[in-house]
Amino acid sequence: MPALVDVRGLEKRFAVGGTWLGRRRRVIHAVDGVSFTIERGEVLGLVGESGCGKSTTGRLLLRLIEPSAGTVRFEGHDLTTLSPARLWATRQRMQIVFQDPFASLNPRMRVGSIIAEPLAIYGRADAAARKRTVAELLEVVGLPSTFAERYPHELSGGQRQRIGIAAALALHPSLIVADEPVSALDVSVQAQVLNLLMDLRRRFGLTYLFISHDLHVVLHMSDRVAVMYLGEIVEIGPRDALHRAPKHPYTQVLLSAVPVADPTRRRERIVPKGEVASPLAVPSGCRFHPRCPFAFDRCRVERPLLQTVAGGHQAACHLHDAR
Repeated sequence: MPALVDVRGLEKRFAVGGTWLGRRRRVIHAVDGVSFTIERGEVLGLVGESGCGKSTTGRLLLRLIEPSAGTVRFEGHDLTTLSPARLWATRQRMQIVFQDPFASLNPRMRVGSIIAEPLAIYGRADAAARKRTVAELLEVVGLPSTFAERYPHELSGGQRQRIGIAAALALHPSLIVADEPVSALDVSVQAQVLNLLMDLRRRFGLTYLFISHDLHVVLHMSDRVAVMYLGEIVEIGPRDALHRAPKHPYTQVLLSAVPVADPTRRRERIVPKGEVASPLAVPSGCRFHPRCPFAFDRCRVERPLLQTVAGGHQAACHLHDAR
């Protein structure tokens, strides 16, 4: 059976700068040659520092923004070539949960109207049936049905995010892109929302692309993990294998910063050199080489490609060629 999502050579370029005086516009390669698959029922975690292209990748996956190159196949269909009518129909089966639950909810609409809006847009049931569905969805996300009459500003951050999740579930999607769904929430409620997402996955057979800058959260949520740096995926593999034996130096850096629950154990912290390069001035060769403690001459001139280094585990690093 083919993967639910199959992304190949995905790119997104943004032109910036330039004026009427003739200054040349420069190009940001926000996403540069990204490829991965997501199996039906799987959680793929996408992790990396802020600005590396994670959220852009998630929006490209849903074609909320248009790719510059590459293909995105969902349920066997290439989304990049679908007509507006077919894309509109397909979008019922793929939804997104945004990072900021306040900005993503219409402040002028009551909660019930927000959750029912997708049903109304797609002509699902009549007003009475939609009202019943809203009550059911509120129960599913752990909120009383009386919340349907409230406005977003009357709710806490965790409650607003539950509303966003309920709205994403309204059309019974098979894929949800969860874009930093807990980073804007208090630590005290982050675990509650994460557990809710996992419960919903089991209950409805959902597939997630789970995006976060926090590797600890990604390891908790995901079946496989893709690590992104400056627009590229530098490592991808099963969660346990990546946690136990990371193959790319950048993944090792991220993993060394994850707290250890056992106070008797200490993890050696790996501190990379310098700062993340600007996407307007991407280093030649391996994009991580200016910060990498293991870089050698080849890393500075030749871009490494993702290659298999163990069963189902891939990394883009010349160290594995040199061994």
